[in-house]
Amino acid sequence: MIEFSQVSKTFDGQRAVEALDLVIPQGELAVLIGTSGSGKSTTLKMINRLVEYDSGTLRFAGEDVRHFRPETLRRRMGYAIQSIGLFPHWTVEQNIATVPQLLNWPKPRIRDRVTELLALLHLEPEQYRGRFPHQLSGGQQQRVGVARALAADPDVLLMDEPFGALDPVTRAALQDELRRIHALSGKTIVLVTHDIDEALGLAQRIVLLERGRIVQQGSPLELLTRPASDAVRDFIGRSDIGIKLLALERVAARARQGEAAAGEPIAAAATLREALSAFVTRGADRLPVIDAQGRPAGTLHFADLLPPAP
Repeated sequence: MIEFSQVSKTFDGQRAVEALDLVIPQGELAVLIGTSGSGKSTTLKMINRLVEYDSGTLRFAGEDVRHFRPETLRRRMGYAIQSIGLFPHWTVEQNIATVPQLLNWPKPRIRDRVTELLALLHLEPEQYRGRFPHQLSGGQQQRVGVARALAADPDVLLMDEPFGALDPVTRAALQDELRRIHALSGKTIVLVTHDIDEALGLAQRIVLLERGRIVQQGSPLELLTRPASDAVRDFIGRSDIGIKLLALERVAARARQGEAAAGEPIAAAATLREALSAFVTRGADRLPVIDAQGRPAGTLHFADLLPPAP
């Protein structure tokens, strides 16, 4: 668990974070979001002491973070950033192995861990372990950065705008990977973004910051349906809240079992927002649904996109 209690931080007389109270339970995927200067990155960096707070108390696993040596704390917390920061003259394997080597893991254990993480992130181990960063695409480099952050099996994964510099297709793929990693590992993940759609798609809980203070926190559904103020409603996007709500639910939840329909199928794991795009693109009023194995899983009607009647 990570616990902020009345934590404040000032830079050059300007308050970046002010009397912050926040608890992030073990195993949660929490997203810090806000406009530029809202204090979200500062909040993240105080967790692993890349930024030292001025006042209040910040605890990790029940201990004040200042009771840990910074290097000890950071070895328990993976850290992934937008710029990735891979060492250019080290291979993929050497980059991923950075922290395990510092911890003096045996070489066979390190190699096995590199293999495991490359496979987890859909990079064929024998094809990629010997490559250098300049031989990888931006998305592949970001995957290696995430693998490096996970290498020593940290308790917490901190991510600061990790996918911000990527194209939309690669970004969506890595968001899917992060959801999968969280589901498999159950790790505590704290992610910073300025993208509300990314926050809604990833978070179990969103923490919206403004001028170093929390203006609202809650599940994506809570923020969309019960915004605390007009400012929150504006940040989320007044005009397309209905579209964003569709992105929170999967086709499988609305598919009509036992029905069949003609045409190109849609995956049961797709969101209702993706289904809406398919309906519009294909000019259809119903879509066949298939499961992860490609088997028929019912039919989705256009009318099924509407919320159930009260």
